[in-house]
Order: sequence, then structure tokens, then C-alpha cells
Amino acid sequence: MISHLRGTVHKLDPGEVSVDVAGVGYRVTVPVDVWDALREGEPNMVWVSTYVREDRLELFGFLDRAGRTLFEELIKQQGIGPRLGLELCAVPRSILLNTVNTQDPAALMSIKGIGKRTAEKLLLELKSLVEKKPDIFGSRETLPMRNEFDQDAIAALSQLGYDASTIMRALRELPATLTTTEERVAAALRGL
Repeated sequence: MISHLRGTVHKLDPGEVSVDVAGVGYRVTVPVDVWDALREGEPNMVWVSTYVREDRLELFGFLDRAGRTLFEELIKQQGIGPRLGLELCAVPRSILLNTVNTQDPAALMSIKGIGKRTAEKLLLELKSLVEKKPDIFGSRETLPMRNEFDQDAIAALSQLGYDASTIMRALRELPATLTTTEERVAAALRGL
């Protein structure tokens, strides 16, 4: 099993990179936030989860071991495959932790492919994961909730048909001077 790859990163389509290790290119599927963070043509290390099924072998990459562990724990859950696991991993861990603390499934339901029942079940699994492996999320004190990721802005953009990774990327790029949900949603829409 491949644990990590260190090499030159080449961006392919959004969500996919090729990591050139000693002349061999490994195609790795990554969450959109990881794809944004990696720089074209620069050496980097990607933590890898190897996904093997009878009809395929895929590599999924993350910037840190905690991201890889979160992904592997998520895809163990019934009804969550690798694609949905990547969508969930693209959501900032502070938002996932806040969702667990408030026990509000609305943020999870804004992710394409997650309905109310799946969100409620996932909340229980995430709560258990926070208790068993809190280092995945960091401590509650060290993970500030960034104000541009308010639940109302996420819900509004989700209702307009945008997927979670697109929403998170748009909200992450907003200036910190925007203070209301309306300002953030309007600015995010202009950037999409």
C-alpha cells in the first residue's frame, strides 16, 4: 500500500494531480481545497490512501495525515464512497467539528449526495470519531470557526445549486471585511 508520494506536482483537471516521483507519474485524486493549495511544478509530499476494489485501484491524496485518516474513516461508513468522502474532506475541519458540537445536520445536507437520514447518521459517526481520534480535528480551542464559513451562507449557496467544494472555495477567497451573511453570499456569487 502506498503511504505517501514525494515529487513534483502537476495539476490536471480540478481535483486531480499527477505526482512525478523519479520519472513515474502517479495520478492522485484530491479534495478541491488540496488541489488549490498544491503549486504546479513544485515538489511536494502528498499523503495517500490507496483504494482497491475488484475493478479499480485509485489513489486519493491529502496534505496531512489527519486528512487521510478522516477520509479513511468516512469511507468506512455505509453509503459513503470515495467521491462523497472527498467532498466531506473539502469541508474545513473546523466546520465539521462545529457541526458535531451543535448536532445540526444542515451543514452536512448542503453537500451534494447527503440527505437528512445520511446527515444524521454521519453526525453520530463524526461525534464518535471526534471522541476516538480528536487529533484529526485538532483541539476545540485551536480550531477557530472562520466567520466567512457561516452556516447561513453555506445553506444559501447550496440552495442555488452549488456543491460543497465550490462553496467552500468561494467563501475561503472572500475578504475578512465582509461581516454579514448577505455580503458574503453576494460576493461569493460574483466570484463564481
